[in-house]
Amino acid sequence: MTRESIVLRLATPSDAPLLRQWDEQPHAQASDPDSDWGWETELQTNPDWRQQLIAERAGKAFGFLQVMDPAGDPDRYWGDVDRHVRAIDIWIGPEDHLGRGYGSEMMRQALARWCFAAPEVVAVLIDPLLSNTRAHRFYRRLGFAAVGERWFDEDHCLVHELTRDAWQAQPTNDRGAAS
Repeated sequence: MTRESIVLRLATPSDAPLLRQWDEQPHAQASDPDSDWGWETELQTNPDWRQQLIAERAGKAFGFLQVMDPAGDPDRYWGDVDRHVRAIDIWIGPEDHLGRGYGSEMMRQALARWCFAAPEVVAVLIDPLLSNTRAHRFYRRLGFAAVGERWFDEDHCLVHELTRDAWQAQPTNDRGAAS
């Protein structure tokens, strides 16, 4: 798979039905059981502290990725976080697209383009459920380190962090190139 084979584009309101459909998939429910993203509302706004992206391969959408500056989030989901940190949410919609390297490429592109391309960003956070050991392995392969358990509303999570230093220490092929 080449890096060009996966494209991240800004999500639009017309993506809401597809995202709702993905939310109902058993593997998506297992990783985020209690949330309703309110797609019809959320995709109407484009605040400067958040990018919501759709991943496509050969013109067909298969994944979603959100990069946010948690310090700018008016809901304060992450609490008090330094402005030099970003947070990512990611998932693959169709279950048959799991385990193919698509998520890794989505993360490489997001980290290079929407996180560490900004020189002030020092770290990226992610919050998989504590029970989602497959996600923990995925993030460790990308260089993230577990930093501790935390409850987000009803969700017991294991927060992971990727520092700029850890990201820069990876071979270029593993971290992608900023564009």
